[in-house]
Amino acid sequence: MDETVAEFIKRTILKIPMNELTTILKAWDFLSENQLQTVNFRQRKESVVQHLIHLCEEKRASLSDAALLDIIYMQFHQHQKVWDVFQMNKGPGEDVDLFDMKQFKNSFKKILQRALKNVTVSFRETEENAVWIRIAWGTQYTKPNQYKPTYVVYYSQTPYAFMSSSMLRRNTPLLGQALTVASKHHQIVKMDLRSRYLDSLKAIVFKQYNQTFETHNSTTPLQERSLGLDINMDSRIIHENIVEKERVQRITQETFGDYPQPQLEFAQYKLETKFKSGLNGSILAEREEPLRCLIKFSSPHLLEALKSLAPAALFCRIQKLLCYSGSHIQGTQDLSSWQKDLYLLFVPLYPRC
Repeated sequence: MDETVAEFIKRTILKIPMNELTTILKAWDFLSENQLQTVNFRQRKESVVQHLIHLCEEKRASLSDAALLDIIYMQFHQHQKVWDVFQMNKGPGEDVDLFDMKQFKNSFKKILQRALKNVTVSFRETEENAVWIRIAWGTQYTKPNQYKPTYVVYYSQTPYAFMSSSMLRRNTPLLGQALTVASKHHQIVKMDLRSRYLDSLKAIVFKQYNQTFETHNSTTPLQERSLGLDINMDSRIIHENIVEKERVQRITQETFGDYPQPQLEFAQYKLETKFKSGLNGSILAEREEPLRCLIKFSSPHLLEALKSLAPAALFCRIQKLLCYSGSHIQGTQDLSSWQKDLYLLFVPLYPRC
């Protein structure tokens, strides 16, 4: 076994927590069950690592074997990376082709290797019709750096791919080209979704999370719930507040449901609109170029944070930023579908900006 491969395997094993080591090694399926039984996993980790390296040397582990172990480790620790979502589209009139995994792998690898002399590409298929891709980048004069790879998760027969953020941004266009050609799509665009939680991003783009209240079994009428109202307040004001809070609670419940929301950490709202004014001489209304702005949202748990804004009557502050730019239709013309749904569901909560 090559010294660089031995060092690569050693560094990967050292990253694995001891309570996960046996599980990951079994998923790797490179060392046999009999070989693993010879390892005393109760001793110090350094001794365990040395024993495992010795077993790998006996089986002459290759760089591909080491890369596969690294992919399995990353599958267990997806949250260590920040993931971006990419959406691909078919060309006009193109039909959906039958997906051939072997052809996809060959095409993807060939495109990268034609463009770069030194690059290693590894694959691992999962049970969810997904393929994990690991790319270690080099240059025309340097070997691939196995310790700073890019990971891509592509779900076959879908237009979506998830890519770990990389310092080597110059390689992103090449990676996008390889994905579109190998998956037989026409173009690829980066969506305004980013998170450390890959499963949550998947739930959002595949609409796998529950947004209805079909499991809502509460039998207590909204009028009887504690709404935080002052008993000395005028009865007409109390009635108006109850009606308004009922409406906000109902829309929030219908929008988000009872289940935990997918854990999203970043989103952004892109706006491009023109001002309309009935007044003569309005500088903004006469402006030929549309107004463009970008509003970024970030939170450890963005969707749960947005869910809590409506009942707390705080979403109006965010809505004012959007309403100042023109009509609701204009304000959503450049949004992706999930952003439009979120925007249009929240705007009616507070119609007066």
